[in-house]
Amino acid sequence: MLLVCSTALAIAAGAWIALGGGGRRGIRRTQPVTLAARQHRVAKARVVRLVVEASGDLLIHSPIWERALVLGGGIHYDFAPLFAEIKPYIKRADLSLCHVETPMTPAPPTGYPVFNTPPELAKAIRQTGWRACSTAATHTLDQGQTGVDDTIRVLDRAGILHAGSFSSAAAQKAPLLITVKGIRVAFLAYTELTNGIPSPHPWSVNRAKAAQILSDAHRARMAGAKVVIVNIHWGDQYIAQPSAFQLQLADQLTRSSDITAVAGQHVHVVQPIRLMNRKLVVFGEGNLISNQTSACCATGSQDGMIVLLTIVVDGRGARVTVVHYVPIWVRHPDLVVLPAGTAVRTDPADATALRASYARTVAVVGRSPQIQPIPARLP
Repeated sequence: MLLVCSTALAIAAGAWIALGGGGRRGIRRTQPVTLAARQHRVAKARVVRLVVEASGDLLIHSPIWERALVLGGGIHYDFAPLFAEIKPYIKRADLSLCHVETPMTPAPPTGYPVFNTPPELAKAIRQTGWRACSTAATHTLDQGQTGVDDTIRVLDRAGILHAGSFSSAAAQKAPLLITVKGIRVAFLAYTELTNGIPSPHPWSVNRAKAAQILSDAHRARMAGAKVVIVNIHWGDQYIAQPSAFQLQLADQLTRSSDITAVAGQHVHVVQPIRLMNRKLVVFGEGNLISNQTSACCATGSQDGMIVLLTIVVDGRGARVTVVHYVPIWVRHPDLVVLPAGTAVRTDPADATALRASYARTVAVVGRSPQIQPIPARLP
């Protein structure tokens, strides 16, 4: 309303001067500012803050889908209760992104080492609040191209956007663009490995190669993206420090003005968040859910984190200003994902384990003015 009124006044003043009003001769006559010009100035000065959530592997081992079957009364699979405790963090973000590690097909479910997950997982993803998911992972090709196609079909039916694996060459060339608060956000996804399984087609799954990622990011910019988020499934399993491959690729990507943020997962434990070329890189979010514990794997495989990227978009471009992260822990035997810092109070039976999990995650990920755990301290 203010814009319209100001414009009307400017036009009226211009007309008044043109008709001889305004007093003395020799007054400098200025042209009224047009509505289009004022709108351009407002748009240029507009500042938008986005909170983008990203999280680790949805790694559906057999005990997880068996638990989901129990929760579904033995009739169907209900994964949603496993994420109920973290749902508020997912829902509150402006854009929430998940990572689908395993293919979903109608065939009988299987676990490690060749996965097949019940398609009902997609419904739980939607119910929890995730809007888009990466599908580029080590297990993407476990069921071949059929598994890729079925996973895409299942996500489409659930209304979940996806990036990283494809049913055609044309689909691979089209970047995923999501409009959030009027800002076009591109979400791109890649994997370093597929457990030695060759791609059925060159376009079946995106490989983590700098040249392709940089080309895709530029294509997304040309398509109108103001923010480009890159997710990479990478690293050496159970190793908390980034690998040489991760460091080299992150260095190349963060030098690009086309890329806003880089996040990843794969190694089943959390990895640091580091500043590289003035950009924050989330190297590894750990598992979001799995059946891994110290009984089989690294102690930290039961830990993970939900990352919340605050991105500011203004006339200078888009940049991540701060990264908050929520340490999480998968409770056994019911396999519910808990926010470690707050569950200390609500789940006293597991308080000691939750405190230890929170401490492990913060020790690896770090804290600074730009990198902050939630909560900042345990009660």
